[in-house]
Formats: sequence, C-alpha cells, structure tokens
Amino acid sequence: MPIETTTAIQLNNKRSLSIQIGTIGAFFFIFGFITWVNGTLIPYLRIACELEEWQAYLVTFAFYISYTVMAIPSSKLLERTGMVKGMRIGLAIMAAGCALFIPAALMRYYPIFLLALFIVGTGTTLLQTAVNPYITLLGPAEKAAQRISIMGICNKFAGVMAPLILGAIILRNSDGLIEELQNMDSITRSFRLDELAHAVIMPYSILTIILLLISYVIKFAHLPEITASLPVSGEKDLLPKQSAKMRLNFTLGFIATFSTVGLEVIAGDTIGNYGIYHGLPLSIAKNLTSYTLASTMIGYILGVYAIPRYISQEKAFTYSAWLGIIISILAIFAPGTASIVFIALLGLANALLWPAIWPQALKGLKGKMLNRGSAILIMGVAGGAIMPLAYGGLAQYVNNQYAYIILIPCYLFNLYYSLRGQRQ
Repeated sequence: MPIETTTAIQLNNKRSLSIQIGTIGAFFFIFGFITWVNGTLIPYLRIACELEEWQAYLVTFAFYISYTVMAIPSSKLLERTGMVKGMRIGLAIMAAGCALFIPAALMRYYPIFLLALFIVGTGTTLLQTAVNPYITLLGPAEKAAQRISIMGICNKFAGVMAPLILGAIILRNSDGLIEELQNMDSITRSFRLDELAHAVIMPYSILTIILLLISYVIKFAHLPEITASLPVSGEKDLLPKQSAKMRLNFTLGFIATFSTVGLEVIAGDTIGNYGIYHGLPLSIAKNLTSYTLASTMIGYILGVYAIPRYISQEKAFTYSAWLGIIISILAIFAPGTASIVFIALLGLANALLWPAIWPQALKGLKGKMLNRGSAILIMGVAGGAIMPLAYGGLAQYVNNQYAYIILIPCYLFNLYYSLRGQRQ
C-alpha cells in the first residue's frame, strides 16, 4: 500500500480513519504508561536510594527536562525522516532508556536512574512531537479537542494501570517497609535496599522488548505521512499586525502548556508522597497516582461526549480552569485525608486543558511552521520538570499541604488564556 503524503490528513473512509486514530491511540497508551510510572518511582527510589524528598522529585525533572532539551532537535529530525519513521526512532530510544534501568538497579546508583529517565524522556519527546500535530490534523479543526481527548483517555488509562502494575511488582509486601528498614543494622539494610532496587529489572526488561517490537512492526501499519508543505500563496505577505498577533497567541500557548503540564505532574506525581505525609501506609500511597489519573480519564470521557455536541472546546477550557482553582483551594484547606481526595480530583480539572491549548496555540500555523510550533509547545512540558521541584522546595518552608498554593497562579493563567481565545 503506498504511503500518502499530505499536509492535513482528510480521510473520507471512516474505517481508515478509525484505524489511524486507533494506531495513534496505542502510541498515547505507550507513553502514558512510561510517563505515569514516575508517580510510583518517586517513593520507590526515595527509599531504595535513600533520598531526601526534594531529591526524589529529580525523577520528574530528569524525565520532563528532556522535552525542553530535545524538542527542537526532534523537530529537525522529523523534517528529515518524516513523522512515521520518527515515531519508530522514538520508540527505539525509549527502549534504550528502559534497558539502562538494569545497570542502574544492579548498582543502586541514582544518577544512572536519572540518565535512564532522561533517555526515555528523549524518545517520548520525539514520539510526542510527531503524534500531537498528527492527531490534531486528523479531521475537522472544530473536533480537534475531542480527538485529543480520545488520546488522553488512552494515555490516562495507561496511567491508571501503570502505578498499579509497577507498584505491585517493585513495592510488593511494602507494609511496614520504612519501619523495617529503620530497625536494621547498616549491612542488613544495604542488602535489603539492593534487593528492593533489583525489583525494577524484570518490568523494565519487558518494557524494553515491547518497545523494540512495536518499533519494528509499526512500519506495517501504513500510517499516512505528514511532510512540510510549501508556503501557501500569500503566506509571506501576512500583515505585520497579523503576524504579531499570531506570535503572541503562540507564546501565551507555550506558557499555558508549561503551566498545564506542571499542574498535571504535581497532581499525579506528588500525591504518593503527600499520602505518606498524612500518615497513609506505603501500600496505599504507592497507588494514589492511579486515582488522580482515573479522575483525569473521567474528564476526558466527558470531553469526548460533550465536545462539540453540548459545549465548545473553548468553553470547556474556561470551565476546567475555574474548576481547578476551586479544587486547589479545597485541597489547601481541607483537613487530613480529605485533602488527598481533592488532589486526586485535580485530574478532573486538568483533563481538558491540554486538548484545548493545542488547537488554540497552533491556529494559523502551516507546514514547517507547524512542525516547529509543535516542537516549541512540547518544550513547554518542562513545566513537569520544574513545577514539582518548586513544590518540593516550597514544602520545606511551609508544609506539603500549603505548598499546593503553587497550583493557583497556573490555573489563573489558563483561565486568562481561555478567555482570550474566546475573544479572537
């Protein structure tokens, strides 16, 4: 079957469209699983590598900073290879990062874990730089948020499963583990921590094999290719005012992306440590990320059903930002474990932020501008690297609960950007 080259994929055959969406959905499941295991890795590596709380959040930093470092190189690579081959390369890089977990575990050496996470993040960056604009263009523009919501369901379903599966493997029999370690002598403790570190070898070996297999078989999926088109007639003759307006909209979209990913990662990846802070046993705290992502998945399902049938993606953006502000305030002031429930419910508010930001930020971009714009937006994922560290640093000066005040300015900015988009 020949590969079709187009700048905006418009498939009339509904069966073909379903196959394309299903294939891209599988990619979102893959990097959803890889991404959201970080919520379990944070408390796991904090124990196995004997880390301070802020050091444990370097897990998210190492993973998400790769988006900033590698997004532009990823865009350049995709211009050479095309989107489909770029997806295959991204999967292979992710496999290499997963394989590096093996020596990291054998040596129980935290910097190698961080390097492995950076490499996995690099492959994910390449994959996301390809598939996010791909799914945005896969049909009518007014339903872009709906399609991205479907991808979000795939991503967050994987996120719900990942902590449960990985937590059951690497933190099995975790009741009393922290107290047990405190009562051991140094030699016995070191042996027990080595045993704990080795628990990641089997799951990450399996992930390595799966990613390599998918990288190989994807060439048989016959995905249509996206290549940069020549500038359309008059594209270079845009009025300076129009160009400035487009640039400002895109810049604000980048800030909104940074804020949104920071919100998602804080809600999903700090909740495990937050549960421990409130006295929950590790056997429960290790799975809390799944609850945040389950509420996110509910939000995506509502988005798929309601957009644009009952509500526009622009209005959904606004209401989600308001909901995030309200839930954040409740999380900051609610007593005890009730606060943990509100942190999990932040997933519901976060669900429709990312799907609405992309079509608004990329509005008017074509060809190479679209590729590069997508890469720059992906760089905004650095919010997931910086925001959890900022949260951890703030928690040292106030406490883990009041530190969630860092969420509110991010939701306020998203509220501003959503209202601005409705006026355009």
